[in-house]
Amino acid sequence: MTQPSPFPVLPQGFVWGVSTAAYQIEGAVAEDGRGPSSWDAFCAEPGRVLNGDTGEVACDHYHRYPEDIALMAELGVDAYRFSFAWSRIQPAGSGAVNPLGLDFYDRLVDGLLEAGVTPSPTLFHWDTPLPLEQAGGWLNRDTALRFGEYAGIVGEHFADRIPRWITINEPVVLTMLGYGAGIQAPGLQLGFEALPAAHNLLLGHGLAVRALRAAGAGNIGVANNHAPTWAASDEPADQQAAGLYDNISNWIFADPILTGRYPEAMAGMLPEVPAEDLEIISSPIDWYGINYYNPTAVAAPGFSERQGDEGPALIDGHELDASLPFELVDIDGYPRTDFDWPVIPAGLTELLVSFRERYGDALPPVYITENGAAINDGPDAAGQVADQRRIDYTDAHLRAIAAAIEAGVDVRGYFHWSLLDNFEWAVGNSMRFGLVHTDFETQQRTPKQSFHWYRDVIAGNRARA
Repeated sequence: MTQPSPFPVLPQGFVWGVSTAAYQIEGAVAEDGRGPSSWDAFCAEPGRVLNGDTGEVACDHYHRYPEDIALMAELGVDAYRFSFAWSRIQPAGSGAVNPLGLDFYDRLVDGLLEAGVTPSPTLFHWDTPLPLEQAGGWLNRDTALRFGEYAGIVGEHFADRIPRWITINEPVVLTMLGYGAGIQAPGLQLGFEALPAAHNLLLGHGLAVRALRAAGAGNIGVANNHAPTWAASDEPADQQAAGLYDNISNWIFADPILTGRYPEAMAGMLPEVPAEDLEIISSPIDWYGINYYNPTAVAAPGFSERQGDEGPALIDGHELDASLPFELVDIDGYPRTDFDWPVIPAGLTELLVSFRERYGDALPPVYITENGAAINDGPDAAGQVADQRRIDYTDAHLRAIAAAIEAGVDVRGYFHWSLLDNFEWAVGNSMRFGLVHTDFETQQRTPKQSFHWYRDVIAGNRARA
């Protein structure tokens, strides 16, 4: 009888990676010609970010990237998903290119290649150049056009050295939390009036795909955040609310890319869309990236009151607008991360299988471009970080991916979020997702127990090849 493997086993050739984002780690926000971004402005507004934290220094990766590359080499990853800071390359979001910005990414990319780590950059991870944000940001169609031009600049410069590309990260989060709920930059509270931003982000994605291909770049995908939507009950009102939320949070961001059309259920909620826009948005991609953290439970408004609960579930500590036609509900009965997110690995298998069922042959190969947990354990007296809960979390989610592959989903790789503890957006430095502990005062990096475990999982899978 074959004994089960002590570590998660994925197919030969599976890509093992880690992820970061520019504003969360780079720092150096005013150095070498970088222009301000929407997140610089958001952090400068009192009360926007927990404890007044900012990305001004973050992990100081701008100066310490050689140390971080060495950590990746020690970890043994195949690939590193980082992001370009648009305003470091084009300070105004259009017009003149900043050569010092390109120089930094030249050094980073070349250092990764020398270390045997495949650079896998994201063109945009929420940090809109401030002049574009002040002109309407992603509510303004012009931002999508400028993004296409920026993609061409970066593609022409790096196509010969970068073999895997990501256009945009999580347009759903920027749309819903940045423009809709005001929890993240740019901090607007537009509700459903934020939906034009979703379309313009998707248009920007399609324009970037075309610009990258024109520049000679290939192996292009997107990184969309997705989660199964669970109705809070069998009641028709809760089922209807969950269906609406499912379309808003999942399918309006996947259907146009993979099928060239928006979900029929969204008719009338989006502005009139030119047919040529959908042709651009559905420009063929080589793979589809999914960021997964946990399912979302949804009910009709007033559910928590009817149940006698204290109130609706929160998003990162914030309540959604009570006038919305749905309410988020806590998912009980599961372990929770220090961010209070439920740990449900089976939800990842469910999600991946649902994508295969929904899109069939229209679904290209899939990469998990983010997955991880806020586990805030710090160094003990001996300087060791024993984060067994992160090991358990990652182990279970890798096994969930293996189950989806067994069910017929073509999953090609996994990027753990994150390499480093970093600036975690509106909750500042309070939540730690890293395999490596960051002391934000000294910038000392300390690999955690999970770092060594992940290294052994990667090595163990390679030894089976």
